[in-house]
Amino acid sequence: MAHEDEHEHDEDPKLFTLTEAERTRRELEPVLIEAIETNRKLQPLDDELSTLAARIQTMGGIVVPYEHAARLRFDRDRLAETLRASLERIQSTGCVVKDLDTGLLDFPAIVNNEEVYYCWRLGEERIRFYHRQDEGFAGRKPIEPSDTGPENPIQ
Repeated sequence: MAHEDEHEHDEDPKLFTLTEAERTRRELEPVLIEAIETNRKLQPLDDELSTLAARIQTMGGIVVPYEHAARLRFDRDRLAETLRASLERIQSTGCVVKDLDTGLLDFPAIVNNEEVYYCWRLGEERIRFYHRQDEGFAGRKPIEPSDTGPENPIQ
């Protein structure tokens, strides 16, 4: 019975109030920054390991730099685990990582009786936008109609 309750919970996403989303955003911002930095460090290691594997496969009898390859693999696996843990921490709150490269997070919510996402991107001072779940970043609308953004503030 407990297993069924857990399964039901997984199907219903957490819905955030704006206050809850903002509080969660503040808590998650350092975790998101760590995930972005870790992902950036991971990319060159993945590239180097792929290049090494391709060289070994195409050249057959080359001398494999085992120590270097083992160190690369160790570093890559350590970073991958750190990234996985960071993403798991973010997603465990009910928040959705939409774009790790730009630091884009969505928070499921209800606005005007419609399921939407509060939308926030790293560098923005607070959550000011939302979009329908089928729209994405390009469909962002201000939560408060009078909020035209920092580049065009209302006096």
